[in-house]
Amino acid sequence: MTPRPLLDIRSLTRDYASHSLFAAPHHTRALDELSLTVEAGTIFGIVGESGCGKSTLARLVMALDRPTAGHVIFDGDDLFSLPPHELIRKRADFQMVFQDPFGSLDPRQTVGRIVAEPLHVLPKKPSKAEIRDKVADMLESVGLNPDHATRHPHEFSGGQRQRIAIARALITEPKLVVADEAVSALDLSVQAQVLNLLMDLREKRGVTFLFISHNLAVVDCIADRVGVMYRGRLVETGPAHDVFEAPLHPYTKVLADAEPSIERFGRPPGQPRPAAIHNPSDETGCAFRARCPVAIERCALERPELRTIAPGRQAACHRAGEQGALSKTEPTSAPAG
Repeated sequence: MTPRPLLDIRSLTRDYASHSLFAAPHHTRALDELSLTVEAGTIFGIVGESGCGKSTLARLVMALDRPTAGHVIFDGDDLFSLPPHELIRKRADFQMVFQDPFGSLDPRQTVGRIVAEPLHVLPKKPSKAEIRDKVADMLESVGLNPDHATRHPHEFSGGQRQRIAIARALITEPKLVVADEAVSALDLSVQAQVLNLLMDLREKRGVTFLFISHNLAVVDCIADRVGVMYRGRLVETGPAHDVFEAPLHPYTKVLADAEPSIERFGRPPGQPRPAAIHNPSDETGCAFRARCPVAIERCALERPELRTIAPGRQAACHRAGEQGALSKTEPTSAPAG
């Protein structure tokens, strides 16, 4: 019997409406029938350029926003079907680390109070002595001194603040942590320290991570599996190293080619391919076709669905798996963020 995944996202869709005084409402689809599963004890990476829906996905997984359609099944429970009081109690099992360590911590509170804040959602609130011990243990586990609990966030560096944010996320011993661009605001040396910390916490505490980033190298370093997003849809999934080493979807190759590389340092880049202007009324065919160097007539007529191309590998491309199809692509420029 196959064990059920810890996180099961089914056909998740989120539409936003912008209203104008003199025009009809304009609807933007941030997530488009996205489905994925995350196994317990793994790190699942999500990558894609700015505006592809990564942060919207994070908010919906954390039940900070409601979907237009679809389900988020966490540990067997549909989060958006739970009564409010049960959802509050369930939050002890899934926490979030935000992108900005300077903005996600209350400057008026001490570190001890910040880290202990999630304990208040537990069905049985610990005593003051238990809270003090838990905070000290958690600060120590993320490489900080327990004496730091009496200080305020402004007394710490960016890397130390992110460690405080991670300690706050782990204080309830959650099963899942959503890390949304958790290292993008940090220096490279501090990034490495935080990434090593996350991997140690996965090994020692069995925490599952949904790790969202625009940096492919970071995701390749830390993730077991990865999902590549483009305009609210998954276009490729598979083992992280395999996806970046031998992409099956042209968009994944565009992202990989856009990554800075020491091998290409000082060399002129390939001819950039201009980004296509998206027409919201044109929803037929493949959304990437105007930027795709291997597009064919079928791409304009039929939208490709995510399908299995090889064991453990999926791609939403009509030409995925064709011998030599992606070798025809040239280096292109793609915005990253």
